[in-house]
Amino acid sequence: MPFFLAQLPASVIAAEYKSPSSPNQNFSSRPTEKFYTNIASLVQEQINLIARIEKAIAQPDANQLRAVRGQLIVQQVAIESSFKDYNRNQLAACNASSNSSVGVLPASPLSEPQAQIYCSLYASNRELSKLASVLDRLLSRRGESALVRDLPLVSGERQSHPVLSIAAVEHPNLGKSATPFATQEPNLPLVNYPIIGRTAKKLLADYVPPNQPAIVPPTEALAIIQRAKELLAQAISKFPTGSKFKNPSETTIALDRFAYNIDPQEEQTYLKFLEVPNTGIFRVLPYSAYHRPLNTQQNRLQKSVSERYPFPRLGVARGGFTPSLPLQIVGESFQVVPSGVDYSFMMDLGNVAIEKLDANLGNVSEKTREFFFNYQAPKQLEALQEERRRFLTGKDQTQSLILAGAKAELNHTYLVRSLQFQLPEIITTQKPISRSDRAQIDQLLQMQSSDMILAFRPVRRRSDGSYTVLWRVLNQFPNPQIEDLEAYIKY
Repeated sequence: MPFFLAQLPASVIAAEYKSPSSPNQNFSSRPTEKFYTNIASLVQEQINLIARIEKAIAQPDANQLRAVRGQLIVQQVAIESSFKDYNRNQLAACNASSNSSVGVLPASPLSEPQAQIYCSLYASNRELSKLASVLDRLLSRRGESALVRDLPLVSGERQSHPVLSIAAVEHPNLGKSATPFATQEPNLPLVNYPIIGRTAKKLLADYVPPNQPAIVPPTEALAIIQRAKELLAQAISKFPTGSKFKNPSETTIALDRFAYNIDPQEEQTYLKFLEVPNTGIFRVLPYSAYHRPLNTQQNRLQKSVSERYPFPRLGVARGGFTPSLPLQIVGESFQVVPSGVDYSFMMDLGNVAIEKLDANLGNVSEKTREFFFNYQAPKQLEALQEERRRFLTGKDQTQSLILAGAKAELNHTYLVRSLQFQLPEIITTQKPISRSDRAQIDQLLQMQSSDMILAFRPVRRRSDGSYTVLWRVLNQFPNPQIEDLEAYIKY
């Protein structure tokens, strides 16, 4: 008999051996060294889930809502299942606790801070589960603007094909955006300037761009998320000193700045230049960065790139008007992309230090200097718009060709004459003026404008085609006027 037992594997003997100790004794002897590692993983997942929900309820994509709806269930099951690893009674104690903070249960290996972490995390997830009905309601609304189709099984489904005998297997993928109903948008020219005073042909007859959805996250959803964050913060506060968690929302903000803003050290690099009055530094982005990609949807109430990272202001605000530098990369060229009847023209000066330029343009050729100083803008609105088209296209220019843009070259300095106008609202909207407002016609026709010479110099080029640019205002001219605005009033 002893010889036979000696030949058996130790695992078999251990499997048949029944410990006489009680279940509580076994539980209390269980090590808890991995407690903080395991619970930290659940807390991090809870942080990630909240960030994904916040993004989903503010976006028009239905697949994001479906994804977080399923992840909400998975997270709830994961948290509740984790209680069995320590003490099932802990779950009941957390449910009975009103402030998500309970003491240590008998025969529990958890300390009081550990128990409080569990209860705060559980309460946060329980609060977040209240979003289930809200997400279902929002998903039904998202289906009004995009195709919400049935997902294939997790294992995939074969799609029938009229030619191929062996059809491909389709797997579920909520990472892709739902297909919007309004698709097949035409690829129209990048820059399209309005014409005031007469009817202009449309680039595409009878085409109306799709109206982008305006999405406001429900107040009840924001309140639930805020409460879940507060409970989660209570759990995080009980972790040992030095414990760190990553917040995806903060990461998104950092990545957004990395994609569209200058690097912080760049300001320090050019600090001496920036100490000079009327100077600045900013990042010139490709034209596409300011516009929605074709056949996609976005929440039109969310801040655009130009709103998050506005163009440099070139002067003091007057009556709601502030001249700016809307410099962008169009194709392979720098171009000041204006609005309304604004226009500008520029000249590449070559590798001339921007610090050496002055108000008199002493380092510029005499021909260029005379043109930039002597140019006079038309005082009639129709002529002003024709002048803008002339610089944009280069047609009908009697002097040497000077355009609204110039090829982008690193470490070149560009000279710009910029004219900007803030036309009265009654002119831009072309709405008929009422009889009661006719007595205030002079006040309604008041206009703000600016005319200046400035220079900019690209000092860094990134792989995405954007440039870090230094700029400097060199000269300010009297504000240009338009004398025939009254002729464009509709009575």
